[in-house]
Amino acid sequence: MVQTVSAQDINLRYLIDHFQLERVQNQVEFFPEWQNNTDELNSTEKQWLDQVQQGFINLLNYPPLSENLVKMGVIDPILFIAGFFLYPYHIRSEESVELALEDEDTIIRGRMDTLVLKDELWVMVIESKKAGFSTYAGLAQILAYMLSHPHPEHPNYGLIATGETFVFVKLVREDVPRYATSKLFATLNPGNELYDVVRILKSLCKMAIAQ
Repeated sequence: MVQTVSAQDINLRYLIDHFQLERVQNQVEFFPEWQNNTDELNSTEKQWLDQVQQGFINLLNYPPLSENLVKMGVIDPILFIAGFFLYPYHIRSEESVELALEDEDTIIRGRMDTLVLKDELWVMVIESKKAGFSTYAGLAQILAYMLSHPHPEHPNYGLIATGETFVFVKLVREDVPRYATSKLFATLNPGNELYDVVRILKSLCKMAIAQ
């Protein structure tokens, strides 16, 4: 009998035991993409991102701040500014995904919040969480989605976003799947770290076009 497990119920220990998932400690060599974000933003983009930051602060003043509001008020605008709503990309929302365990009658089933594609190639998996939710609490869930990527020969990228915090994830599947995370970017830190988030998105956008 086939057993179905929700991706929301998966933890890192499960992925380590069943998929031999490994965390890479040397982020500089394994995940340079989030550090080499040299794309400069123009003044208009910065103005938009300042408005996104102020809009998020305004949302915090009118709780509860739901996951859908985080998507509408923060994630969708930064994806638009980064260029992911433009050709050759397209975006799908609430995309169903399944991950089957080899030699076991178990299927991990879930629904990705946002999936950015170029043709049929996954570019970015985005998991949204409501404000106040621990960013890293969504790590196992997004890694389960990334492990189901239909093109394992390509590195997979993900973003866990709560509106107030952002963490990028990279997964590579070779002999064993390995992953690393970026630093945590916080919307409410002094300045506007949404600039950094969008610079990284723009960098990944250019990489995907070159593939």
